[in-house]
Amino acid sequence: MSTAYSWVISTLECYPQQDDKTDVVFMVHWRRQAIDGDLFAEVYGAQSVTLEPDAPFTPYADLTQEQVEGWLVDAMGEEQVAAMDAALAQQIADLINPPVVTPPLPWAAAPEAA
Repeated sequence: MSTAYSWVISTLECYPQQDDKTDVVFMVHWRRQAIDGDLFAEVYGAQSVTLEPDAPFTPYADLTQEQVEGWLVDAMGEEQVAAMDAALAQQIADLINPPVVTPPLPWAAAPEAA
């Protein structure tokens, strides 16, 4: 199976007023998820974003998830997102083949069948 990666945007923090604009986003709270069949891995964080003076402004009510995801990738950089996805892939690989296990103590008696 192939692993699917996705963003979940949980909260956008805004300045009520900045210059002549209202509800200007400055912080994005996010989760990055990886799903491979029944296996799931996730990381979370917050990323500051800056409204550039020459950038077009989108009113808060008109923002799309895709636009905010683009802000995240732009702010983090493609390399950091790729590294995050690689870490998520490793988490899933570790679920399949755990690098550490905790078997029962060898001197502990196995429960007897009823």
